[in-house]
Amino acid sequence: MSKVVKKKLKIEGMHCTSCAMNIDFDLEDLGVKSAKTSYAKQECEVEFDEEKVKEETIIKTIEKTGYKAFQ
Repeated sequence: MSKVVKKKLKIEGMHCTSCAMNIDFDLEDLGVKSAKTSYAKQECEVEFDEEKVKEETIIKTIEKTGYKAFQ
């Protein structure tokens, strides 16, 4: 049985709304159910299946995109 969880991650290094969209696109390519990154709040709300995608992988993907992510 899959276990879908929602997490909020703080994001550092975003300069504009395009940065937030880049994060969302990269996370959706990774296989998360949904990613809603807010430039204004400097955070990302991500919903994912823990059996398919690990939280560490999500953080590493955000860091590869050029931003810092943490809880």
